[in-house]
Amino acid sequence: MASVYDFTAETIAGAARPLSDYRGQAMLIVNTASKCGFTPQYEGLEALHEMYAGRGLAVLGFPCNQFGAQEPGDAAEIATFCSLTYDVGFPMFAKIEVNGENTHPLYRYLKHEAKGVLGTERIKWNFTKFLVDRTGKVVARFAPTAKPESLRPAIEKLL
Repeated sequence: MASVYDFTAETIAGAARPLSDYRGQAMLIVNTASKCGFTPQYEGLEALHEMYAGRGLAVLGFPCNQFGAQEPGDAAEIATFCSLTYDVGFPMFAKIEVNGENTHPLYRYLKHEAKGVLGTERIKWNFTKFLVDRTGKVVARFAPTAKPESLRPAIEKLL
């Protein structure tokens, strides 16, 4: 696979969505959870979406229940939570796995392209963020502790 555009993911509504739909846009891809200490980052992610969508940034959320079972709900519960609690307007996708045997192919690619601390590929926790440029190349990986607003300089460089 040459870029993230070669992957398809299921939306939270259950439809297949090729990431090639985002061709020409920068992307911030985040594994999310509704019951995590980092869950308030939805607010910052939505702020980035509102600030930069018109300039070509797509924020994409991928719920994951692999860390402390902090995303136990089904798609409808997750969508309702995101909408009612954080007024999320950016695209949300179906719950996936980001580590292990059943890692979603997109995340297998992201982790390979932007390794973590000491060259590890494993996602450490919810709200790990991957920044992708307008050509579909993964350019940065940010830890769960990185607040969305701290990514603005890196995002600005891509826009």
